[in-house]
Amino acid sequence: MSNNQYGLKGLSRMTLAEGAFYLSVPNLIMVRYDGKPVPPFDQYALALSPLKRIVWSIVGAGGQTEAHEVDVVLDLARHFPNICGIIMDDFFKGKPDEEGRIAVYTPDDLKAIKRRLFVDGRKLDLWVTLYAHNLDLPNLGKHLEQCDVVTYWTWRAEELNNLEQNFNRLEGLIPSSRKVLGCYMWDYGDCRPMPISLMQHQCQLGLRWLREGRIEGMIFLASCICDLGLEAVEWTRKWIREVGEESL
Repeated sequence: MSNNQYGLKGLSRMTLAEGAFYLSVPNLIMVRYDGKPVPPFDQYALALSPLKRIVWSIVGAGGQTEAHEVDVVLDLARHFPNICGIIMDDFFKGKPDEEGRIAVYTPDDLKAIKRRLFVDGRKLDLWVTLYAHNLDLPNLGKHLEQCDVVTYWTWRAEELNNLEQNFNRLEGLIPSSRKVLGCYMWDYGDCRPMPISLMQHQCQLGLRWLREGRIEGMIFLASCICDLGLEAVEWTRKWIREVGEESL
């Protein structure tokens, strides 16, 4: 995404592990982008072994997936115990298709996947990506009920002004589900830099919700923009160093 896409300039050379180290974060989500990387994933997972927790995608960016992805990631988790979950990125459609489907998988599909998420006596969590603009989809709750963790994102930076209101809607929809706040460090929706004021706004809200127990964590997207000299990345890096060791 950093190679002259979404208004970004320049080619990132930072690896996933380097990105985590640069931001001083101990956990990582690996989402396949544009069909890459291709399996086997062992060499990639090996480089991430020092991290505490890894969540690996079975639905990649743009909703892309292959029939074998669950099998591949389950096998990977057997060899790398820090892989603790699988994530479905860009899972929901912008609107129902001709068959009325709103997502890559149906709720029954998700039930079947969840029954398989046991590796050597431990259960992997099923994560999903949800955007603010998905909140009006019909029967959304039936899909979310099958997911262990919902990551919540705001695609356009200007909509972060409604972050608190929209997050309240999500809580009303699935009050008991575990939630994680996704924080973009670039305004992908409008292809321009993330204003520092809005970066600060989402981070401060996230920290408050962590303290209140409303969310379990925060995600900062992404390693592929950490070496492009972006002001929001550097502000976030400094902020994480200031608050990252706080006990909750």
